[in-house]
Amino acid sequence: MNTNALISIICPDRVGLVSAVCGQIYDLGINLNDTTFAVLGGGAEFTAVCEIPEDHTIKDIEESLLALDELKDAQLSISKFDLSPVHSESGHITHRIVLQGGDRPGLIARLAEVFVEFKANIVRLNSEKVPGRGDNQYEIRIAAWIPEENVKSCLATVANTAGQLSMKCHWNEISS
Repeated sequence: MNTNALISIICPDRVGLVSAVCGQIYDLGINLNDTTFAVLGGGAEFTAVCEIPEDHTIKDIEESLLALDELKDAQLSISKFDLSPVHSESGHITHRIVLQGGDRPGLIARLAEVFVEFKANIVRLNSEKVPGRGDNQYEIRIAAWIPEENVKSCLATVANTAGQLSMKCHWNEISS
């Protein structure tokens, strides 16, 4: 029987990193489920829930991945994943929201409070200082699940909150 595991890698960002890691995982016969990759400053983060065949050990997988040139100086962690490998309804994205404006402490905290108020779930969140748009420009991208009955109120409150924070806001509904 396969084992669910969480593979987490933090390392310097390099061209070809995702290709090398995913290729090695495939060559080992490991199936990727939910997977994320992000550049964080000068580093990169790769995280995946995987189905590991019973004939592999975590130690063998670690050694195989750490042998990759692309993972030089990487922090690698592989652990058993006891949670469901399939997310619930609130893990499905219904809306993508982009906010842009000046950076200030507390932006994400204030915006996240809105989602809680409307029983919405932030599925993914990315934020970054935007190069080339001035020293203080910031962009927040949120992929969210919003209950159908709360969509209008939630999005209106997100837009109002963004306005209070001097940010522009737009969103797209994702078709199911």
